[in-house]
Amino acid sequence: MVLIDKIIAWREKHIEEKNFVLLLSLVVGFLTAIAAFCLKSLVHIIQTLLTQNFNIEGVNYLYLIYPVVGIFLAWAFVHYIVRDDISHGVTKILYFISQRQSRIKRHNTWTSIVASSVTIGFGGSVGAEAPMVLTGSAIGSNVGSLFKMNHRTLQTLIGCGAAAALAAIFKAPIAGVLFTLEVLMLDLTLSSVVPLLICAVTATSTSYILSGSEPIFDFVVNEPFSVSRIPFIVLLGLFCGLVSLYFTRGMNWLEDIFRKLATPYKKMAFGGVILSVLIFVFPSLYGEGYDTISYLLSNHPEEVTNGSLFNSFTQGWWLVLYLALVVIFKIFASCATNGAGGTGGIFAPSLFMGCLAGFILAQVLNLLGIANVPAENFALAGMAGVMAGVMHSPLTAIFLIAELTGGYSLFMTLMITSVISYITILIFEPYSLYAMRLAKKGELITHHKDKAVLTMLKMGNVIEKDFQCVAPELSLGELVKIISTSHRNLFPVVDGNGKLLGIVLLDDIRNIMFRPVLYSRFKVEQLMVSPPAFVNEDAPMEKVMELFESTNAWNLPVVDKDGKYVGFVSKSKIFNSYRSVLVHFSEE
Repeated sequence: MVLIDKIIAWREKHIEEKNFVLLLSLVVGFLTAIAAFCLKSLVHIIQTLLTQNFNIEGVNYLYLIYPVVGIFLAWAFVHYIVRDDISHGVTKILYFISQRQSRIKRHNTWTSIVASSVTIGFGGSVGAEAPMVLTGSAIGSNVGSLFKMNHRTLQTLIGCGAAAALAAIFKAPIAGVLFTLEVLMLDLTLSSVVPLLICAVTATSTSYILSGSEPIFDFVVNEPFSVSRIPFIVLLGLFCGLVSLYFTRGMNWLEDIFRKLATPYKKMAFGGVILSVLIFVFPSLYGEGYDTISYLLSNHPEEVTNGSLFNSFTQGWWLVLYLALVVIFKIFASCATNGAGGTGGIFAPSLFMGCLAGFILAQVLNLLGIANVPAENFALAGMAGVMAGVMHSPLTAIFLIAELTGGYSLFMTLMITSVISYITILIFEPYSLYAMRLAKKGELITHHKDKAVLTMLKMGNVIEKDFQCVAPELSLGELVKIISTSHRNLFPVVDGNGKLLGIVLLDDIRNIMFRPVLYSRFKVEQLMVSPPAFVNEDAPMEKVMELFESTNAWNLPVVDKDGKYVGFVSKSKIFNSYRSVLVHFSEE
């Protein structure tokens, strides 16, 4: 630490902070790319060791065992060694950015790599991207913390780590930057965009050095974009939007089922059985599913059924039926993986389902004789469509698929499909699957500055408790004595159990409070009035402001869940806090 302190002192003397942030973003990009390479290599090594001798023409009963073993090993690692929740990586980072938290635990720089590589390598039907995003963000946070950077810089480095993770794992620098701005909703300023670009480019370049510059998927455009196919591309966008809706609502429904299971052992047993049976019946569900995507993009769909009970379903309507069943059961396999104790994300499942959905629609149109469309092009566009719908990120989807495959000549196809899919799901779901949980709790930040600032304000910081409580049985004379020592003009009336019964307003009793002859005639319970509304102490600030707007009040009482008095919240106090946070939030 002495050496670090010397480096920090030297840096503060010789390098401006804005320039040092650029240097740190380069370091974060490099380290994240190394981590991504380790993750991909571990997954590949484990899968190869376990499945290299499998019979592609017959069933393989080890599919019934491997996923359960992988889930148990991942769960045991997290439960006994990590002892912390490392699931839902993107949601975690979205929460950190939403709440302006900037310090991610040090173990997150490596624990997600271990847990997700074991989960996916043994067959878990999830993706490595979300764990990698958490890893990259943790690297950014901890590198910044090492050099004692301020809170705002740490937030930027968290976003840099997320961008680098996606850029490294997919060799897609533009998509990495867009993902951070569009999905994680990092505030768009020059001071944040330049480090993001440096980090993403560094991560991608490092990935090129480590694993070559070829795209992740080998895709050749045999039939370029044609204006005559636009109606069918629009249809594909609508179909992808509906598949995205199925994905989103299905995952939420299944997660609720797993959440209701009392013990981790029940979750593991229930999820393990579902996952193992599904992979045994549909081997395409094993792991990330990128082999299946490669088969369809290269127009070799007959390879998809290898090793399954439906090995003969290689053509025509039988192939469509097989692929449709895989799409339907993919969310069951993915949710069973995470619900049972595995670690992985929904990035790869959304690409997988999109590829199959696009190929299915093309096959149906071709088999019915409605059109003659290239199935591989529709499979490519379907990946962008479902991803755009599930994540509410059309720009990220367009550039990611183009960078993943080198299919830049199909940009129009990708754009139309992604935009139509996004518009379709917006009709039903206002938030992405990542943001949904946070939005329900009122913890989601957006690019809307007013709502963003309100999200950052917490009730505990604006509740005022210097009001003098009065009992309902007090006389007017006793109340006047209390008023004479108070600097407030309203008084909460509470019973012996602390429950709020009403309030006494100074303006309401001003005409009688100077008439001693009435002091013994009136009781507080006769003078109190009901407040225009009650505010729950856990209410989000946006809800509180709605109450102020609808009641035209300037002060509202705050109560707990049992109706007991806590304090008051005032519009002026919120405005003062709002201004102070807005100034800090808007600084470059």
